[in-house]
Amino acid sequence: MLSLPLFAHSGRSSVTCEYRCGNACAHEAPNTSDNEYFGDVAKNVLSRRGVFKAGAVMAAAAGGFAALSGTTAPAAASPVALTRPGRPVPGTDFTPVAPNRADALTVPPGYRQNVVIRWGDPVVTGAPKFDPAKQTAAAQAKQFGYNNDFVGLIPNGHDRWLMVVNHEYTTEVQMFPAGQYDEANPTREQVEVAWAAHGLSVVQVEKDRHGGLKVVPSRYGRRITLDTEFEVRGPAAGSKYLKTSADRTGRRVRGTQNNCSGGVTPWGTVLSGEENFHQYFANSDKVTDPVTQARLKRYGVGTGTSTRKWERFDKRWDVSQEPNEPNRFGWVVEIDPNDPHSTPVKHTALGRFKHEAANVKITKDGRVAVYSGDDERFDYIYKFVSKGRYKPGNSALARRHNMALLDEGTLYVAKFTGDSPASEFDGSGKLPEDGEFDGTGEWIPLVSGNKSFVDGFTAEEVYVFTRLAADKAGATKMDRPEDIEPNPVNGRIYAALTNNTDRGAAGKAGVDEVNPRNGNKNGHVLEWEEARGDAAATKFAWRLLLVCGDPKTADTYFGGFPKDQVSPISCPDNVAFDPYGNLWISTDGNALGSNDGLFSVPVAGAERGHVKQFLTVPIGAETCGPVVTSDFVVVAVQHPGENGTPTAPTSHWPDGGTSLARPAIASVWRD
Repeated sequence: MLSLPLFAHSGRSSVTCEYRCGNACAHEAPNTSDNEYFGDVAKNVLSRRGVFKAGAVMAAAAGGFAALSGTTAPAAASPVALTRPGRPVPGTDFTPVAPNRADALTVPPGYRQNVVIRWGDPVVTGAPKFDPAKQTAAAQAKQFGYNNDFVGLIPNGHDRWLMVVNHEYTTEVQMFPAGQYDEANPTREQVEVAWAAHGLSVVQVEKDRHGGLKVVPSRYGRRITLDTEFEVRGPAAGSKYLKTSADRTGRRVRGTQNNCSGGVTPWGTVLSGEENFHQYFANSDKVTDPVTQARLKRYGVGTGTSTRKWERFDKRWDVSQEPNEPNRFGWVVEIDPNDPHSTPVKHTALGRFKHEAANVKITKDGRVAVYSGDDERFDYIYKFVSKGRYKPGNSALARRHNMALLDEGTLYVAKFTGDSPASEFDGSGKLPEDGEFDGTGEWIPLVSGNKSFVDGFTAEEVYVFTRLAADKAGATKMDRPEDIEPNPVNGRIYAALTNNTDRGAAGKAGVDEVNPRNGNKNGHVLEWEEARGDAAATKFAWRLLLVCGDPKTADTYFGGFPKDQVSPISCPDNVAFDPYGNLWISTDGNALGSNDGLFSVPVAGAERGHVKQFLTVPIGAETCGPVVTSDFVVVAVQHPGENGTPTAPTSHWPDGGTSLARPAIASVWRD
């Protein structure tokens, strides 16, 4: 593995590619379906452009809901839209950080920072002091896990929160001192340390006297690992596809893994998406049933031995012995941080794929809509709408009621249509003649309760093999849809599409208006508005807010803002919002040669599209889990120094000197 190039696809190191996603980009994209894409249908559907223009009302095009414009009434009502041209909008009045390759968390002048918690710090009472040279599984199960990603803050008193953090994956070659870890022959203890380093952590934090966050001891401290029992809920609970020799009921799963991003629900729980689970399994090539083999291949489940060799220590990671075990991952999980003794849940009604995240918006009639992206080249964007209605309040009774809402409803997949002729898209990223990438879309129903809407699929099959059902339904193939979140100020939905270097390659899907660049290495940011502003609607209007990259190149777009005044941005990953409704974007795999970072972007008014870099993370790291409040910003610094080796480290963040690099959560505030 270490003989691979230092940097593989985009700005990721080869080590990150191997351990985070099993070198997914080096393999054939799992979606080889021939469902139609924009280029195939545009000439039949789009006889004219102009479905909507800036400031127009799309009554004819999409059921009479407002256009996505910085000058529409909803945007003008926000403080952001009222700012004078050229003047920073509230929340973005900082001096941008310049791109750099520093081994530091670099913040703007006038801001301070601290480390809130790092890998190995205590979470559960009685956790031993961290010692990487003598780490044990028992110790790790009480300590903060590895490679922190999503961060959620749940209010728990004045200037006090419960902080929930995902631990996406482990990088064993970085976790143990030089000479201790043999990739070809890991020990059982090392494997069990990795199991304990996955999952989630819950700690209580509060503001310190300086303005940053600090961890305080509390009864809420909790670790969820690959050994924690989960309850399977929803229509696929008990499915024959979820049963194994260890769980003949199909209703109890041991652990959660590859928890990437997530969301805090209105009822005070956390939804967490299980993403790159495929890489942990071995020997799918030894499965003889062709139907099972095809399903495993569509999810990218590995052939031969796995990178981590877990199958040597537990047969559940050997698909030839437990062909259903991969089906028990790839779900949205929910935990209640207010109850450290509660059993976490896997929600099958939201479908099974590589969930980047899951974020909630309440519909106009009080139901719950959950948005999620499938982080894979040429995969899809999904929405779930509950059957039952949300009950306001944060009591234990209300939480139980609202958690049950995710057990029954309708699962949809998105289909996008552009408003310009297909002939205007040659893969260069050039704007169409109407001046922006935009159009309309529809939510295609896949399944509701026990009713499947996809020919040839039972409801049970749609839930467990959602990707294949979406293929059949004709969803739009996207450029790695990652975090998707509703904006609490303007009500629109924003999605990060990280990149897709296979777009337009021979035998692969070509460009369309919503994915306008061939070999898309820098990604883009999508914005849409549901019909009538209702999250339950089945029609929507969309446009691209950003087409990312170097602003000096012709293939970039920044919402119409002058390109000579923006920060370069590449590979958007997570999105968040500040109290003013500004969009904040964290990046993963910057393809422009500098460290990843966090960026602010106003979404309305004269400053719409004005990208400003707020911080950069240390060398080799990825920016994750942003939380942006009026008082502070929280970021998860994932895999610092992962472009080095234990004998030739590139990072010593956060402790400096010759210390081992450690993933950590940091807070930043104005001095």
